[in-house]
This record gives sequence, structure tokens and C-alpha cells, in this order.
Amino acid sequence: MTDPSGPVRFTERPDEAGHDENGTLSEDQAVLIDEVIDASHTTASDFRVVHDENRGTYDAIVGDREVAGLTYSTTGDDRIVLLGTSVLPEFRKQGVATALIRHVLDDVRAQGKTVTILCAIVRTFIEHNPEYADLIDVKHPGVTQRRPHSS
Repeated sequence: MTDPSGPVRFTERPDEAGHDENGTLSEDQAVLIDEVIDASHTTASDFRVVHDENRGTYDAIVGDREVAGLTYSTTGDDRIVLLGTSVLPEFRKQGVATALIRHVLDDVRAQGKTVTILCAIVRTFIEHNPEYADLIDVKHPGVTQRRPHSS
């Protein structure tokens, strides 16, 4: 990320599902996992989503500030690989990650594509919102189950 007063770019690409060398989630990833599990929160911030195909991101924008992003790569004409989800700390626990993931998956559905999931946050979202499970590519599902939080 860059200077918080200017545009922020989410360029980090996690390892498979954002796990550390011990196979556990980072603290940041665990916070976002908790957000998508707890569906009782509401989105406090109005934001718009910008899809940047050149960068391979869907970005949540508040005002002129990028506050969250979901990175992906394209595989063929009919499948995308969802790599990682990031949210600035001050926008966490407000439903931004959940709303962004929902927007991305709705867009994938509208395009008639499937997904391979390498992002633990997206995997958890789909586990708790099974109406999106049909988007997972059968031959290339990616991460098949959520790993435990680090202690």
C-alpha cells in the first residue's frame, strides 16, 4: 500500500490462500475471514467498485480512495483465479470485504465464467453463501477448505 492520503494499490499476491509457512492465516486474513462469517454487520461506507482488467483487480473506492481490492488472474476465456482480498484496517469489520466479494462473484456469474479460488476469504464467503458454489470450477477448484486461524 502507499501513502494513505493518496490512491492505494493492492499489489500483494498471497501464497496459496494467504497462509504463512505454517499453513495458518495471517492476522489480517483472519480478521477478514471473521467479517465474511459474521453476516450481521452492515456496510458503513458507501463505495463503488472499479474493475481494472489491466491490473487484474476489483477495487472498492470511497471518494477518491481505494479502500479494498480483490486480485485475480484470467485463465482462458471462461475461468478466473481469485487470488487475494485486502481491506484497509479502518474499513474492516464494516462489510466491505463481503460486499466486494459478492460484487465480484455476481460479475463472474453475469460473464458466464467459473472461478478457481486461491483466496481463503473468498473460500469462506462461498462456504457461508452456498448460492455461489456453482461458480467454482469443478476441474480446478483451488483451495478446497478453510484452514484454521493462527493463535
